[in-house]
Amino acid sequence: MVSIKDVAKLSGVSVTTVSRVLNNRGYIGKETRLKVEDAMKQLDYQPNQIARALLKSQSHVIGVIVPDLSHPLFSELIHWIETYASEKNYKLLLCSSLQDKEKELNYISMLRQNRVDGIIMCSHTLEVEAYRNVGMPIVSFDRILSPEIPYVAGDNYRGGELATQHLIDKGCKKILHISGPLQYELLANRRNDASQLTCMKQGVSWDYMEGAHVKATFQDNWAFIEEKISAMLTEYDGVFCSNDIMAYALYTYAKEHGINVPEQLKIIGYDNHSFTRMLQHPRLTTIKQPIDAIGKNLCSSLIDQIEQEGKEIPRNTVLDVRLVEGETT
Repeated sequence: MVSIKDVAKLSGVSVTTVSRVLNNRGYIGKETRLKVEDAMKQLDYQPNQIARALLKSQSHVIGVIVPDLSHPLFSELIHWIETYASEKNYKLLLCSSLQDKEKELNYISMLRQNRVDGIIMCSHTLEVEAYRNVGMPIVSFDRILSPEIPYVAGDNYRGGELATQHLIDKGCKKILHISGPLQYELLANRRNDASQLTCMKQGVSWDYMEGAHVKATFQDNWAFIEEKISAMLTEYDGVFCSNDIMAYALYTYAKEHGINVPEQLKIIGYDNHSFTRMLQHPRLTTIKQPIDAIGKNLCSSLIDQIEQEGKEIPRNTVLDVRLVEGETT
């Protein structure tokens, strides 16, 4: 195995000089740096990242915990987080909790043992105290974990308002909102608040139903529709879905059961992620979250905490959303 001593010998400098080049510390002349870098290439020298992390107390690795990697929103979000992290010379260690408390706890423990510099938390199944005790910089997506932990989110209240008002403007008189799990302190639940208040202000009848623990697959959303809302679907003329996969499953279910969309039933989703953008028919009406900007802000918020230790915690970031009108309303 090639060692730092081999690099020093080939480049004709001391081990200390090689170490300075590796850690970018102290003044190193351009010619000396090039000699060391050339020797490393010739020898295919790979620095021991764990040892360097112990020495510098920084690993340049970020942990990311998501609830479900198969969900298009999170897979696209990871893409943008990784893109920005790479620009800042950070790598990702990715975990999928599957909404399981024990898995989430184990992943947090594993990330701490692997000395990541911080965690981007996109999952939330634990009590607030568990996140406070992480003992490293942390930022959350769309979740309030603690007043001390900053979050990044799309404007969920505005999204709920836009979606519901659009259904009302299209003539809907009785609206159903299929929400996410309301027992958690999720910012996405502001969509439900906004939907109810918008209907009340406009004098429109409304109901809501939790789509809690519904997985990301089309089949699971279809099963939820069959079991929970199929018997009463014709009571509504508008449905605001918690995500686009649910909206598409509902459109397909309605079509197969003789309910015309949008003539009899208008459907609007949420996210406008890669899955939605690939659909040619129908083009879903949905609320677009700025997934690229969310990923960048999550990453920059965490790196600010890592690299400016002891300074003020970054503020919460709420980003604009917008209505994308398709063929389902």
